Amino acid sequence: QVQLAESGGGSVQSGGSLRLSCVGAGNIFSSCGMGWFRQAPGKEREGVAGIDDVGDTRYTDSVKGRFTISRDADKNTLYLHMNSLKPEDTAMYYCAARPRTCGWWLLLDASQYMYWGQGTQVTVSS
Repeated sequence: QVQLAESGGGSVQSGGSLRLSCVGAGNIFSSCGMGWFRQAPGKEREGVAGIDDVGDTRYTDSVKGRFTISRDADKNTLYLHMNSLKPEDTAMYYCAARPRTCGWWLLLDASQYMYWGQGTQVTVSS
């Protein structure tokens, strides 16, 4: 059983930065992919960033150049570095691990992931 716990969310002004962390119990890094997702009130869950087992990454267009996903295998931790935050980035952010099917093109597909954290809230004010 894999357990994931996010932290690092908070309230910032537009243009600010945050770093989200996702610590995994169990061998989350045996997973062929991990990702960050977000969900704003009244909207569907959206794939934000994903990373596969060889370090290839994928981002949704709206965060390219602003967000960076990374991982530290020694600490069993997944990160999301968020810069130049905008009010439209406001959402609950979730980390996910272990897709049912491996493939770079599936990293941002929420339906693929078997394990999820509880989420951390990010609020960006203008």
